[in-house]
Amino acid sequence: MGKRISHSVLDPWLGPPLKSLYKVLPIPRGFPPEGIVLIGHLLAILAAVGFSYSTGCWWGGLLAGLGVLGNHTADCLDGTHARATGQCRNGGELLDHFTDPLSFSYWLVGISVSCSRLDLGLVAVICLYATAVLTNIKAKMIGEFTLARTGPTEFKTLLALYGIFMAGLVGSASPSVRVENWAQGFFLVLISFGILQLVIALWVGVRDVNKHGSPPDTTEWITKRDH
Repeated sequence: MGKRISHSVLDPWLGPPLKSLYKVLPIPRGFPPEGIVLIGHLLAILAAVGFSYSTGCWWGGLLAGLGVLGNHTADCLDGTHARATGQCRNGGELLDHFTDPLSFSYWLVGISVSCSRLDLGLVAVICLYATAVLTNIKAKMIGEFTLARTGPTEFKTLLALYGIFMAGLVGSASPSVRVENWAQGFFLVLISFGILQLVIALWVGVRDVNKHGSPPDTTEWITKRDH
């Protein structure tokens, strides 16, 4: 993977306190860090269920917020546990990076269900995976895995706050309040920002790989017949 650099605004504030939980949590030293990744992924699924019910049940938004926070906590602790116990493995890192975009896609689908706009969910998931593919290809080409200022931590924080807000809104809203309209408005703003960030990231990515990448590959594809 090479160097990992985060320009995240919130990582310096949220990362250290969450990682400090490792000292007080009763995690056995022999427990594989991949297990923590799996726990985080299960919490992400619970959060997606919460998002899908967030416009109709007060507990939906609460479950979503707690699930997202639990997922991010696990995401901070898996690497900490791997380094502390000497269990750093390439397979564990692959699993971690594989499950992250899956978790985000669950949440986006959940929100789209909550506001009855599966078409927006499709746009959101496409934008998410385009961003993930761009990030990973750029990392391969320049040997540096880079997270933007508004990256996964900011996204998770926003979604957790949204879930808690929806729990309060649904719990206190009068029958005349269209909660789905609030959810749809939030989703539209989120998608618009995601598309804008993707366009900027693509422009920056092309510039960076041209400037810092290894020499372009000019070889032809090798087929089985050529062998």
